[in-house]
Amino acid sequence: MGLIDTHCHLDMLRGTPDEALEEAWAAGLEGVVTVGIDADSSRVAAALAGRYEGVYATVGVHPHEAVHFDPVVRTGLQRLLAGDRVLAVGECGLDFYRDLAPRDVQRAAFVEQLELASAVGKPVVVHSRDAAGETYALLTEHARSTVVLHCFSTPDYVDLCNERGYFVSFAGNLTFDSAYELQQAARRVREDLLLVETDAPFLTPVPYRGRPNRPARVVHTAAFLARLRGWDDETVARVTTANARRAFGLVGR
Repeated sequence: MGLIDTHCHLDMLRGTPDEALEEAWAAGLEGVVTVGIDADSSRVAAALAGRYEGVYATVGVHPHEAVHFDPVVRTGLQRLLAGDRVLAVGECGLDFYRDLAPRDVQRAAFVEQLELASAVGKPVVVHSRDAAGETYALLTEHARSTVVLHCFSTPDYVDLCNERGYFVSFAGNLTFDSAYELQQAARRVREDLLLVETDAPFLTPVPYRGRPNRPARVVHTAAFLARLRGWDDETVARVTTANARRAFGLVGR
């Protein structure tokens, strides 16, 4: 069983999607989820998923783009979500680190997308940076569908995630020397909730840190996670891929 990169941005990579996907399949991946961050990139993600076997999409508005979330954008996302290969709403959430959109606007856009995910019966892919308390509070109040925590960065909330059944996705920053607390958290996440991702072209894992990330490099994050858990590479692939299929409704495909 190959790996699934549960979160990347094929439209942002250097070169063509064909090149990135050829690398991914050669590295043993069996699936890639490409993620929208605004109306335009969501349309592109959905189109890529329709064009390439093994590629799936999510559609949503990133907190940085929250000022652009309006009824027209919401309707457009809802139409895209009717596609069979469009798996989830997101990425959406809160980012109080860069604060590129007013916080009240971020909150409103996040809540609307949580409610949209519930309405269409698809998962929600959550971005949270320096906003853990409010993120989890809004999830408690408004999330009624499967939750995937993209690029997990809130190790203090592992027990809550385990209790609620939130899927926890680890990116290349798990491999950084400075990520001790995150690494400890990765040992404690329930086995049935673990996912891996690249967030390509961002968060490139060791030994490629400092270069643009690629979906194929999820193998390095997965191998690092395997060592943390005392697993071999086959086990981490089997576990995380089975979890990805359940999280995104791919069981049986």
